[in-house]
Amino acid sequence: MIDDIRERMRQYSEWIRDITTLQDMGNGWVQITTPHLDRHNDCLQVYVKKQNGGYIMTDDGYIITDLLHSGCKLDSPKRQELLKTTLAGFGVKKEGDALEVYATSENFAIKKHNFIQAMLAVNDMFFLAKPYVASLFYEEVVSWLDIVEIRYTPNVKFTGKSGFDNLFNFVIPKSRSAPERVLQVINKPTRNAVQDFVFRWLDTREVRSSNSKAYGVLNDQESPVSSHIIEAFKQYDTEPVLWSKREDVVSELAA
Repeated sequence: MIDDIRERMRQYSEWIRDITTLQDMGNGWVQITTPHLDRHNDCLQVYVKKQNGGYIMTDDGYIITDLLHSGCKLDSPKRQELLKTTLAGFGVKKEGDALEVYATSENFAIKKHNFIQAMLAVNDMFFLAKPYVASLFYEEVVSWLDIVEIRYTPNVKFTGKSGFDNLFNFVIPKSRSAPERVLQVINKPTRNAVQDFVFRWLDTREVRSSNSKAYGVLNDQESPVSSHIIEAFKQYDTEPVLWSKREDVVSELAA
């Protein structure tokens, strides 16, 4: 099984490399077009330029400008704090409307990896815009975990076998009767969001205990989750948890 997953990871790495394209934009800037998709199914693009012996990466304001033009205002203290916390988790800062991070030659790959994750996470804030959601799904999950007395540590970062850092929403520590469990909140269970979670977990699992388990908490309040999404979880030995059926896993997570 390990050799099989290792081969899948090799194929994934090759796919990432082969489908990523570079374009010289002039004035020292290079545009990196990645295979990661935003909510419009457009490839995310990162702009890189040498600066002070290292590299500056930016999205040129694309993510936040797109949110604002789509009716997702970020003017409330609650949403500003969510944005700040999200970016801090990936080591990314906001300059005006642009997301930015500084990288060195040694940590360029990890910084780019984290920057893409930050872009995807902020992009998902679109679903805070009315009428898509009345309250933060993440906060609903936190409230539920507290009510049913499931112990957890929030926002845990693990370094995967690749050397990249992977941030997960919650980790439930192992007990005498249950292994370590990782929970990820997926507000909009799209193929891209699920694929990102699954491959981050595959990268992480090889450096965690062999019986560690991963769960994706899927928001099915607005629309049902596709059977293809459920099947994708099961193929990679991860557990889909539909929000409407969350009570089914209380005993398993509380153990």
